[in-house]
Amino acid sequence: MSDAAPGRAAHSLKARGSVSSLSSHEFRPKELHGCTKDSLSTVSYVDEPSQRDDASRLTVQMENTYQLGPTKYFPVVLVNHILKDVLTNYLQEEQYEPELSRQMTKTISEVIKGQVKDLMIPRYKLIVIVHIGQRESQSILIGSRCLWDPKRDTFSSYVFRNSSLFALAYVYAVYLE
Repeated sequence: MSDAAPGRAAHSLKARGSVSSLSSHEFRPKELHGCTKDSLSTVSYVDEPSQRDDASRLTVQMENTYQLGPTKYFPVVLVNHILKDVLTNYLQEEQYEPELSRQMTKTISEVIKGQVKDLMIPRYKLIVIVHIGQRESQSILIGSRCLWDPKRDTFSSYVFRNSSLFALAYVYAVYLE
């Protein structure tokens, strides 16, 4: 194995030649109009652009932080209070209607996501899911699956019920390294 390494190094050095590194015996003097030319011309270049474009100057390169754990953990209890407040305020007096419930799930999830983002919890990706259904004599089973790290990732949920409907709200907080 040690014999192959010097051979590769010698090969890479041979591959890095340039026009100006050729020996003088490889060039023959040319005759121009009957006279011998003894001079040798070489070409050199610079592989750097002289001016950068404005877009490359405006981009900011961020260095890796190598931070493997959160400095501030996700406040589950505080998010539970947000879920309770939002669901109670939006759905306390509502009656179940399929079209209204469809729009309300979108509105409520956006409101919840906005209020949780206002907590300014760094490096967590938020996923908000809201289910609204009619409250009759039926049962429902809702399941979710996710790959996550149980030391850093967490969730918060709240169930709301009134005489006509039920609502489930989940906030999943997944830590981003």
